[in-house]
Amino acid sequence: MTCLIRPDAVLVQAVIAGALSFAHLHDLAAAAGQDGWKAWAYPVSVDLLLVAAWRRLRSDGPSRLAWCWFLIALVASLGANVATAGFLDLEHPPAWLRFGVAGWPALAFLGGTLLAHSNSAGDRVPVPPAPAAPAPAPDPDVVPEPIPTAVPDAPALPAADLDPAVPVPTALVDHARKVAADHQARTGAPIDTETLRARLGVPAPMASAIAAQLT
Repeated sequence: MTCLIRPDAVLVQAVIAGALSFAHLHDLAAAAGQDGWKAWAYPVSVDLLLVAAWRRLRSDGPSRLAWCWFLIALVASLGANVATAGFLDLEHPPAWLRFGVAGWPALAFLGGTLLAHSNSAGDRVPVPPAPAAPAPAPDPDVVPEPIPTAVPDAPALPAADLDPAVPVPTALVDHARKVAADHQARTGAPIDTETLRARLGVPAPMASAIAAQLT
């Protein structure tokens, strides 16, 4: 079976850019006094730190630690590209360049260790919470139900004081039963005659007659 190789322009561009950056880092390290295998180790260290920080960002999301070391590695790579373009005299490198190249291994070791072993939950960039939905406006057409006012319980009248001779409509008696049941459910005690009179708004004799029919 014939395998067709289709070149990817993005991949080719990435390989060319990586090779150039790798060579610039090697030349800068060699100019700063790092010869032999040590000069080749510097670009490997920079690129590995850049890749490790990027993987941390892709896997764990935005974090201060990953962004910090990603920018440090990116500045080191870009700095080498600029320095080898003729902006610095690599035949006589300045002292600060020698100092930076000499201190890079320790800095890269610290960054790689923190990226590999630190907890990712503590350094994530906080995301502001979404605003809560506003409460619905009250409907002006809906009249709130009045809260029943508790009436102090009065002692029930004795049976001798009840006047069953007062005529009471059947509908009023049925309504009184509902009021008494509601009072029993809310307070746990049977309704007394005075409370029943206050709830129904009837005279005391009629309230007594109704209470006699509720017992």
